[in-house]
Amino acid sequence: MEIEGHPYLFVRGFKHDFFAATGLYDGSGGQIVLKIGRRVSFFGIPMAWTGRFLARREAAMFRLLADLEGVPRLVGMWGRGAMAHEFVPGHVLRKGERVPDDFFARLHEAIRAMHARDMAYVDLEKCENVLVGDDGRPYLFDFQIALRLPRWARWFPPARWLLRRFQEGDLYHLTKLQRRSRPDQLSPEVLAASYRRPWYVRVHRWLTRPFQAMRRRVLRRLDPVRATGIRVERGRIDE
Repeated sequence: MEIEGHPYLFVRGFKHDFFAATGLYDGSGGQIVLKIGRRVSFFGIPMAWTGRFLARREAAMFRLLADLEGVPRLVGMWGRGAMAHEFVPGHVLRKGERVPDDFFARLHEAIRAMHARDMAYVDLEKCENVLVGDDGRPYLFDFQIALRLPRWARWFPPARWLLRRFQEGDLYHLTKLQRRSRPDQLSPEVLAASYRRPWYVRVHRWLTRPFQAMRRRVLRRLDPVRATGIRVERGRIDE
């Protein structure tokens, strides 16, 4: 395939879920990550529009954060339902992994910069959404469910209130990630607070846990690879 005049060839897949297929491509423009939004129907319901919508939305997030350290550069769109960003060599953050001393300071700075732009990352609950670059720095690469408050909504109190709750959730989950990887960097007060789950996080978990459990059961039935406990993680197969 070709993006911005550069041809690319498929190298390997990273992830393939309900909403998108993500893979590594190599070409004259270097190595890139292409995320192709869903195209096929679901039980007869057309879903291609969701793939196009999410691809354009995520590309817009990358453009808004183009000057932010720790966010890969947007390469461009492929058709109407796929977007590509530059590939950053590294691995996803592992639970309990000891990272460099300045890792979380840099990650906090990136999240704070997002918040200053009326945005929230939303998906820091999973450590797999943070990339540890080969240079030892943190990178955010998945903005599929990130939230940005539109200009028209910035003076609407309920919208501002909701955005603040998501931003507070970002900081809570970020502290929890740091507690698991570098607890030595947290004060006793912050460490104790990280175990107290905010009410809005408890509500979110209460609402989403049944769906997640059902999704796992369905995937175990449909995907024998998942059933064996084997997963592909940025090109590496783990058990």
